[in-house]
Amino acid sequence: MKLVPTTITRTTCIYIIINYNNMFYIYHIEGKKVGCTNNPFKRVTQQQGYYDYKILAKTNCIDKASLLELEWQKKLGYKKDIRTYKETINNFKTKKMIHVTNQTITFKKTFNNKLEGFEFPSFIEVDDYIIEVNNEIKEFLINNNFKSKHSEERYIYIQSLKNYWDVVNKPKNNIEIFNNIRQWAKERGIYEKGNPQTQYVKLMEEAGELAQAILKEDINEIEDAIGDIVVVLTNLAHLQSMKIEDCIESAYNEIKNRKGKMQNGTFVKNK
Repeated sequence: MKLVPTTITRTTCIYIIINYNNMFYIYHIEGKKVGCTNNPFKRVTQQQGYYDYKILAKTNCIDKASLLELEWQKKLGYKKDIRTYKETINNFKTKKMIHVTNQTITFKKTFNNKLEGFEFPSFIEVDDYIIEVNNEIKEFLINNNFKSKHSEERYIYIQSLKNYWDVVNKPKNNIEIFNNIRQWAKERGIYEKGNPQTQYVKLMEEAGELAQAILKEDINEIEDAIGDIVVVLTNLAHLQSMKIEDCIESAYNEIKNRKGKMQNGTFVKNK
């Protein structure tokens, strides 16, 4: 097995013969993207048309490769992929194994009612749903599939799967979340030794991190920054002898019947 050179150029790539079995490569097309593949020549040169690129890392573990791709995208300032490499591969395999219609999802190969032999994907995409195939979803698929009248294939009804996903994915009680935040803050002395001024400074710090995350289009950092802001606002409200839940409810009651229109991306209320 020959080693992959760090930098691939138009001159060298035509002479490279590589055994790609069970190896994953993180590649960088400068100014374009960071990606992951198990065959750089086919993926980058033949499919994408680039001859000049660098191999940043390689591993025989797809989970590690998936993490390395996201880490290098962040490190080099590229937009991070919504799905990991492994999730993308699983999704591609899924399209070969299932057929989705308006009403049903059919498993293309023949399985028994327990779907023995079916390689479950990480996600199933249906309409505007991205359903994570965790243990609860696997159990649902096993217990709620039916044999086709026209073949040996088996299927499930999409609406029943979506309804079940809504149940298992139901958000946690908001009051419980805010209570947990307050308990966390109390245990760390934020309410005893902190004050509204310091929490406001912290709020501005988190808002700055949110602004940076938005500019970088980093979904994970945006989510993290928004969550941090909610935590700070919860503590700030408590230090003012208020509850964040009451503040939110008051604000909603104020705006729920408000009329207006969108201007330059912002809702402007009628005077």
